Amino acid sequence: MSRESADLIKKTLFYLVLLVIVFYLLFPFYWAVNSSLKTEPQLSMTPATFVPRDPETGNLDFHFGNYKQVFSDAQFMRGLVNSTIVATCTTFLALLAGSFAAFALGKLRFKGKQPSLYIILAMTMFPQVTVLTGLYAVINTLNMGARLSMIITYLLFTLPFTTWVLTSFFSELPIEIMQSAQVDGATPFQTFRMILLPLTAPALVTTGLLSFIQAWNEYLFALTFTAIDVKARTVPVAIQLFSGEFARQEPFGAIMAAAVIVTIPIVVLVLVFQKKIVAGLTAGAVKG
Repeated sequence: MSRESADLIKKTLFYLVLLVIVFYLLFPFYWAVNSSLKTEPQLSMTPATFVPRDPETGNLDFHFGNYKQVFSDAQFMRGLVNSTIVATCTTFLALLAGSFAAFALGKLRFKGKQPSLYIILAMTMFPQVTVLTGLYAVINTLNMGARLSMIITYLLFTLPFTTWVLTSFFSELPIEIMQSAQVDGATPFQTFRMILLPLTAPALVTTGLLSFIQAWNEYLFALTFTAIDVKARTVPVAIQLFSGEFARQEPFGAIMAAAVIVTIPIVVLVLVFQKKIVAGLTAGAVKG
């Protein structure tokens, strides 16, 4: 076999595997969009159709009533607002506290630095359900509001992740930068705020977006803390509480429409910050 033939086979296999991965990742979202554009009779068709079709004629028939139903649902719209507030505040606080902690762990010398890193990493290993009961008792004792409770508790899984990832970025920055700033009379805080923090912007965007997605999609804490305060329910809880027009009817089309709507902000954020995300994911991959 010639070298050209071997290269051709390798490229073919590579693109074949890439096609399978892309199909595997995108098909669930496509199916959600497809299902959101169908009526109940269309959803009940056997076999299922890959595009919305009329059950009788088989012609293309797109139905936007599910989206109209979702947008007219006051609970869902309120959930969008609540999710935006909670996820944004959680991300901001995680980046604020995480960047300070990462700067200290990545650039400063102090006793207990290595154990601190391992403790932070260990905090991400606890399942949410193991701490839910204790957190609920503490929040009831302190009489916190549901939104504030979610913001604080979401930091349990966003802050350790943010700190751990940002620490590796800060540790990769040359120490000469801090030394030069110190010679010029800058304080450690000025060096952090005006020099080091801008250099880690790709990492901040990447970790911030991942933290936002975690907070946006969180369900267990949101369901528990909003059990009494229904006005504070976030989007995942609001979608779970969708009800059909008749008893025991599962509004599958409306649920899929809501899922598509909830996914759109994440997709928009990724498209807007895609260059920063790629830079953050690949930073430090090549040394030299």
